[in-house]
Amino acid sequence: MSSPLFVAKPVLPKLSEFLPYLEEIWKSEILTNNGPFHQRLEKSLEDYLGVPCAMLFNNGTIALLVALKMMDLPPGSEVITTPLTFAATAHSIAWNGLKPVFADVDPVTLTIDPAAVEKAVNSNTSAILAVHVYGMVCDTDGLRNVATKHGLRLIYDAAHVFGTTVSGKPIGEFGDVSVFSFHATKLYNTFEGGLITTSDAKDKERIYFLRNFGIKNEEEVADIGINGKMNEMQAAIGLLNLKLVHSERQTRTDLRSCFNNILSGIPGVLLPQEQANVSNSEQYYHVVIDAEVFGRSRDDIYDALKAIGIYSRKYFHPICTDFAPYKGSTIHSCRDQPYVEKVKSQVLCLPFHSGVTQQHVAMIAEVFQRR
Repeated sequence: MSSPLFVAKPVLPKLSEFLPYLEEIWKSEILTNNGPFHQRLEKSLEDYLGVPCAMLFNNGTIALLVALKMMDLPPGSEVITTPLTFAATAHSIAWNGLKPVFADVDPVTLTIDPAAVEKAVNSNTSAILAVHVYGMVCDTDGLRNVATKHGLRLIYDAAHVFGTTVSGKPIGEFGDVSVFSFHATKLYNTFEGGLITTSDAKDKERIYFLRNFGIKNEEEVADIGINGKMNEMQAAIGLLNLKLVHSERQTRTDLRSCFNNILSGIPGVLLPQEQANVSNSEQYYHVVIDAEVFGRSRDDIYDALKAIGIYSRKYFHPICTDFAPYKGSTIHSCRDQPYVEKVKSQVLCLPFHSGVTQQHVAMIAEVFQRR
C-alpha cells in the first residue's frame, strides 16, 4: 500500500469552494467576535441538530469547561464520569475546581453504567458528566432517573454522536446540556471547534457571556467568562462541511456493513451492537477482542495492522484513572472488578471514513482471519 491509512481522516470541502468564503472574510475584515459566518453556522446547526439552543466554541474542551461552569456547582463537589474517555472530560471537571469521580461502564455499550453511577453518589455529589462513546448512546433514561432521584445536574459529552437521534429526539436535547467537539477527527469538523446545546433557548444569553469574557456591552461585564469564541475561518469551514455530513455518514454506514460481514462470527471478536431506535452518528467502528477466545490480543492485531500501514487506535487506553492526575482513583462498580479495567486492553477502533477502500477492508479481514 503506497500511503498509510489512519483511523480518522478529516472531511474537507473542495478548496475552490472555500476560496470565495475567504474572499468574503478579507472583504469584511471581520475575523472573529460573533461575525456573519459564525452567526450563520449557529443557526444552521440549530436547524440541523433540531435544538433551540446551539452555541459555538473555539474547541470542545472550552465548551466542556463552560458547560460545567454554567451549572453553578458547589466548589469542591464531586462530578461522576467515566474513565473510558478522552482526558479532557476529567480535566474539565478538575479545572472547574470540582472533583472527578469515576464509575464503571456497561459491557455492551461501553458507556457509563447508571447502576455504577448510583453507587458513586454521596452527599458531596453535584453532577453527572456522561459520555456517549464510539457513536454508542448512554442509557439516557437510567441516568435521568439517577440524576432526578439525587437532585444532580446531568451533562453529556456528545463528541462522538453528532446528528444522532434517540426515538426521534435530538441527542443535543438530553440532560441539562450537551457538548460536541468539532475537532478534525470528528464526523463533522470546523478544523477545531465545539458546541453547547440545550433544550431551552433562554440559555443562550448565559452561554454567550461565559464564552465572551462576560461582556454585555462596551461598558458592562455581566459574568465571569472565558474566551471561547469561534473565528470566521472555522465557521466558514463549518458551513461548507455541514453540506458533506450526510454523504460521509452514508459512506460510513456502508463501511460498517462491510466490517460486520468480514468480522461477524469470528470467536472472541465482539462487534459494536446496534441500539434500538438510535440513529448512529458513525463516528467510530470499534471491536472488543477477547484474547483467550480469539487466540491473539488486541495489541497483536494493532501491531499486525500497523505492519501493513493501517493505523488503528486503542481508544481509550490508557483510561483516565491510569493517568498521573487521577491514578489510584476508585472506579465505582457493581462488579467484583470494574469491567472497564478489562475492556481497556481489548477495545480497538478501526479506520472508519471515506478514505477506506475495499482493498483496505480485504487487508483488515486477512489480519483478523489469519491463523
